Amino acid sequence: MTDSSTATPGVRHPDLLGVYCNDHLASAAGGIELVSRMIGAQRGSRYEGPLRQLLDELREEKSALTRQTRELGLPVRQYKQLAVWVAEKASRAKLNGHLLSRSPLSDLVEFEFLASAVRGKRSGFETMRIAAEADDRIDKELFDRLIDQANRQFAWLTDARRDVAAGVFGGDPAAVAGTEDF
Repeated sequence: MTDSSTATPGVRHPDLLGVYCNDHLASAAGGIELVSRMIGAQRGSRYEGPLRQLLDELREEKSALTRQTRELGLPVRQYKQLAVWVAEKASRAKLNGHLLSRSPLSDLVEFEFLASAVRGKRSGFETMRIAAEADDRIDKELFDRLIDQANRQFAWLTDARRDVAAGVFGGDPAAVAGTEDF
């Protein structure tokens, strides 16, 4: 008989946590590909520098989540990451009103999608932080830091997305300032 007071508690469904972590790793791979493409499209613009910083942060986040997944003894499923990578490449073939050139709408859709993805990523970091209360092998400080980083990323992406929308359609991006719900 073991003394439960000295046992390290763990998450209730480690197999589901493995699926969850791998889904977020796959999403991270897709985000890295999208931001890499956006950097090429935004070369020389005021968005290039912040996108490069975001790309570095996304790579670090993916590495940290991969390391945390492995430290929990969970498998890292490369096939999920490959599937998202292929899907991101296929998404480039969408019809956007321009056959041979890049549509201004592409910039807007990419910034909107990226802002939404960062919100989803933040939710994932929050979930891992919650799970850290049940399993002391999960790095609480890491996920606290990643949540803060996602908040900062979302704030920048919200401003950039609004500016791009005004550039495409006209209007004043400040008209919706203060409506963030993150």
